[in-house]
Amino acid sequence: MQALALLGSYSLKLDDKGRFIIPAKLREQFASGLVITKGQENCLYVFSTEEFNAQYEKLRQAPLTNGNSREYLRVLLAGAAQDQPDKQSRVNIPAHLRSWANLDKDLVINGAGNHAEIWNMNDWIAYEKKAAENFSKIQEEVIPGLF
Repeated sequence: MQALALLGSYSLKLDDKGRFIIPAKLREQFASGLVITKGQENCLYVFSTEEFNAQYEKLRQAPLTNGNSREYLRVLLAGAAQDQPDKQSRVNIPAHLRSWANLDKDLVINGAGNHAEIWNMNDWIAYEKKAAENFSKIQEEVIPGLF
């Protein structure tokens, strides 16, 4: 069975122990475990364990002689944390990842197809505004030949 695409945007609260509750519409995809790691633009990426392993299999094909490959893998893997949602669908975000993404009480989790992204709410609002302005100005193909 093909995994469902992760979609939507949800406002969340981080509790005093660094946990958040996975939104109901995303729970099925993360029920058997997840990996949280550093993402671009100082957000966090959240992959199902299965999807993370699939991505890693692709990434490990990159040559270790390439500096960008080594750097990307180091940041992605060294910061990664595996977790299993508890019975209340809560997941812990380790302190080093909360610091990386500048997370405080108010969060946003966005579906991004094969993964989700966790953002500090204010950072997301600023990013979304900038991205929306750019989105409306794009006139060329985003993915040549496809879109």
